[in-house]
Amino acid sequence: MRIEALSLAGAYRIVPEPATDERGFFARTACAETFAAHGLVGAFAQSSVSYNARRGTVRGLHYAVPPHAETKLVRCTAGAIHDVIVDLRPGSPTYLESVGLELTAGNRHALYIPPGLAHGFQALRDETEVLYMIDVPYVAASAQGLRWNDPSIRVTWPEPVSVISPRDLAYPDWVAP
Repeated sequence: MRIEALSLAGAYRIVPEPATDERGFFARTACAETFAAHGLVGAFAQSSVSYNARRGTVRGLHYAVPPHAETKLVRCTAGAIHDVIVDLRPGSPTYLESVGLELTAGNRHALYIPPGLAHGFQALRDETEVLYMIDVPYVAASAQGLRWNDPSIRVTWPEPVSVISPRDLAYPDWVAP
């Protein structure tokens, strides 16, 4: 498993390095010891799955505020997504910058998302499924979001948006804390 730093501090792409033989392959996708050696959270309290029936579906951009801010490990287990993170940490040199990358069932990459970053994705295929590993239990009162097309973050989505929840549509523009 390779851990590749992204341009937003604390965010990483996790790339499995499969050992192959006549049966197929075996690869680590997460390891508490390896994560700890890189200063990353390696224990996850919760696992969730998101199923997206239609290509173009957007979920996000979501984040949780302290004291229940979340570290997430996200991977696509069926189909493909354009995954996006946005730096919401005041004082960060990459404040309001975003990073987007493609996670697919085929590439098996994961995205490690530290607290202080908003997260969202767009399904690039019908019947796409995303697995989330989250380090703390969900607390609804800490759940926040910003609109998928907020002009202050300028995220470019690769597909026309076909489905988005009323909740995600209703998020306000970003206002710095």
